[in-house]
Amino acid sequence: MMKKRQVVVKSSTTSSSMVRCVRYGECQKNHAANIGGYAVDGCREFMASGEQGTTSALTCAACGCHRNFHRREVETEVVCEYSPPNSNY
Repeated sequence: MMKKRQVVVKSSTTSSSMVRCVRYGECQKNHAANIGGYAVDGCREFMASGEQGTTSALTCAACGCHRNFHRREVETEVVCEYSPPNSNY
């Protein structure tokens, strides 16, 4: 399973960040498009062929298609950290 993790930090009075996980699901490439039909290969999940950061990481080891043919799922989570108010006791 190929997961990418991206962290976006927003500046504000409270400390918060957004964590975005990207997952690539089943292949949606139409292999019969050139003959006017519709057929997918049944690849259920993207598996990278190589190490992250290389061009082979964009090719699925199971079906041989580029990662763009696989359904992209984005999970976003906002993480807020509590910042206590200033107290002058």
